[in-house]
Amino acid sequence: MSHIYRVRVRGALACWTRPEFKTERFSYEAMTPSAARGILEAILWKPAIQWHIRRILILAPSRFIQIKRNEVTSKASVASAQRSAKSGMPLDYFADEDRAQRVTLALRDVDYAVEAEFRMTPRQGADDNPRKFDEMFRRRLEKGQTYSQPYLGCREFPAIVEPYDGTPPPLKSETRDLGYMLHDLRYSSKGNGPVFFRARVERGVIEVPQWEIAA
Repeated sequence: MSHIYRVRVRGALACWTRPEFKTERFSYEAMTPSAARGILEAILWKPAIQWHIRRILILAPSRFIQIKRNEVTSKASVASAQRSAKSGMPLDYFADEDRAQRVTLALRDVDYAVEAEFRMTPRQGADDNPRKFDEMFRRRLEKGQTYSQPYLGCREFPAIVEPYDGTPPPLKSETRDLGYMLHDLRYSSKGNGPVFFRARVERGVIEVPQWEIAA
């Protein structure tokens, strides 16, 4: 087990799509643990460690915004791309004939703090130890270094990531049930698939169950 790290995540727009909706994108009311893990992995990912989210702190009220966008309805298949590569002929595709207007119900002006820790995995090497990754993560977080651009649900919604020092504090007025929320995706010998948990905000804090509890 490592130290508890506190990371602030904010941005202008966010959309963590609820899986029960198909075509339209409707966001959860708050960041999901799997999204928080993805942001931490953008800062530091190694096979030797696995991130576990402990708590998500809500620093700004949830405000929704509706966005309408023109999107294409299909995508190129692997087989057609391989045929095109072998023949040297480009794929015939006309976006104007394949557009559909879809609605995204996103969040605006989001601000969260994530409390997390990492655990060593069986894939650790002989030279790997918690102190090594602790120093790496703290240094990268303070310098704003990332392996990839952290984003808030959709890649076009970039995230600002920085250390969290307790300011601003969680919203004490936020206490409500959020219903079932995606915890993370499980890949194990017991089977693969999503794991959900009953999320609740208590005085601005979402307590995330440990992986064994949420299974």
